[in-house]
Order: sequence, then structure tokens, then C-alpha cells
Amino acid sequence: MPCKKPHHTSEGSNEQKGDGSFEILPKGLNIVWGNDPRYWNIPDTGAAELIQVSWLEVTGKVSIKDRGKYRVSFEVRVKEDGFGWQGTEVLVMAKIGKRGRYQFRVNKLSPSTHNIIIPQLDNGPLDIAVDNPPSDLHFGLYEVWSGKWKGGLQIIKATVEPVT
Repeated sequence: MPCKKPHHTSEGSNEQKGDGSFEILPKGLNIVWGNDPRYWNIPDTGAAELIQVSWLEVTGKVSIKDRGKYRVSFEVRVKEDGFGWQGTEVLVMAKIGKRGRYQFRVNKLSPSTHNIIIPQLDNGPLDIAVDNPPSDLHFGLYEVWSGKWKGGLQIIKATVEPVT
């Protein structure tokens, strides 16, 4: 019997919109342990929901065609019964090209009834300069250092948009 891959691989083409922005829904992201229903629920439409993991890694890639600065963010929500987030730092990271140097912003999450955008503006936005298009912009949402089990996170979408 063939073994199913444990990780969810992006199913989207992540095309740039006319205004230069990208909206990446959960099916268009790479999610570590995303194909294992013990850890994630990734429906065909709507938010991906983290059941439980100790290693949070959600990544994506878009091809930038125009020179400029691009802002990277994730829209997320931690459900009221979410766990493992207290005092845990979650990083939104981005870089240009596979060998680029990551830039990041640190965020702290807590259970809530509403969606939030991270990185939160009080931490400063995550803006990446694209000097030599076309370039691949790699980005991700990570919490791989604490070793704590965590759950209840919903990922609504990731966004990459030009900074005007």
C-alpha cells in the first residue's frame, strides 16, 4: 500500500493580480504535516485549521515581476480553545530567492474571537525590496523552536502586496 505524503504541497499557481498583489489561500501554501488529519484540517475552501503540532511551518512562494517593496502578511485567528500559544513567539519570515537572507517579524498570538493580521503593525510591517525582477519571494509562518504542542490556529490567507 503506497504511503501518502505527510505534508501538504501548494496546489495554487499564486498569480499576481493587476494591482501587483497576491492573495494566497491555504490550498496555495505548503503546510508541514498538512496531509495528516491528526495535525491539520485543510478544506477545499475556507481556513486551514491546526489541530495540534509541535512544529509549525507554513510556507509559500510568489514570482514578483515588478521592482519595488512588497509587504508580506498572514491573516490568522486563534480559536477560543486554542492552546500552546501563551508566551510562544511566532515568526513571519520572507526572503528573495532560495539563497536570500531572511527578514522576519516576531509575533505573539492568543485566543481571540476575531481575525488578526501578522506581523502586527506595532511590531512593524515585513517589507521586502525586490531589486532585480523577476524574482521569487519566499515567505512563511514559523514556530519551530519552543517544542510546545499548540493547536486551534486558523490560517485564513497570506498576502503579498506592493508598498505604495
